[in-house]
Amino acid sequence: MKYLKAIISLSKPNIILSVGLTGYTGMVIAYQGAPPMGLSFISLLCLIFSAAGSAMVNNIIERENDELMERLEARVKALKLVGIRNLSMIAAFLITTSLALSFLYINTLNFYLIFLAIISYTVYYTLFLKKSSPFGTVLGGIPGALPVIIGYSSIQPELSIAYLDIIVLFLFMMMWQPPHFWALAQHLLDDYEKGGFPTMPIVYGQEFTNYLIMIYSLALLPISLYFWIVGICSNFYGIMAIVLGSLFLYLVFLSFKEKKYYKSVFLFSILYMLLINISIVLDIIFIK
Repeated sequence: MKYLKAIISLSKPNIILSVGLTGYTGMVIAYQGAPPMGLSFISLLCLIFSAAGSAMVNNIIERENDELMERLEARVKALKLVGIRNLSMIAAFLITTSLALSFLYINTLNFYLIFLAIISYTVYYTLFLKKSSPFGTVLGGIPGALPVIIGYSSIQPELSIAYLDIIVLFLFMMMWQPPHFWALAQHLLDDYEKGGFPTMPIVYGQEFTNYLIMIYSLALLPISLYFWIVGICSNFYGIMAIVLGSLFLYLVFLSFKEKKYYKSVFLFSILYMLLINISIVLDIIFIK
């Protein structure tokens, strides 16, 4: 049981939850309703397996840095318990299975997008961006935002002008990632410095980072309102987007003014993103 819990923790279940939910949101937007259960199950399985496998690879690559960070003590212990070789085999199985299921049971575009998400997270972001630039989280948001398009592609297998709708949600996820991570980097500044990661507050200072958090956060509200403005979602979603976006901006403003509350901004940013996606799903399936 202890071994299984260690494996689950190394798969980063919080990220898996986000990947699954945003991927399903993409499916709902593409289908304009509740997508077929069979296809939804396979698509979500592919997303979850690819995300879990990629997270495990991330833990292996960053193990030396993680050992220097206090907040990741449990993750370091879990990796030692499971072992690098065993975790590598599990990760390879999950990633291979995900790609095989996508290719055989969904479509070619979905397969390529999942492959792109895996490579962009494990190689592009983990190996290079995160360790080389404080702006790494900006482009590093690509693998985190791709699940919405991956989910969409499981329903709509061909690129078309209709992809504009899901590209807006992709853009929302991209713009959400930097303030979400920078707030955490502000809160755990010393820990990230010990880990050797050149985060924004370490390289450019907390004040400059606060300005960037504010700028990116201001962009989220108008982007989120797109689905209401063009009629994809009803007034229910519009109200939810306005209330959630306003609350998030209020917390960001407090952190900007008081030079604290960064943990609150980080935690609420997660809730904000999840509830925006849940609101879209509920609105399209049950309300509109």
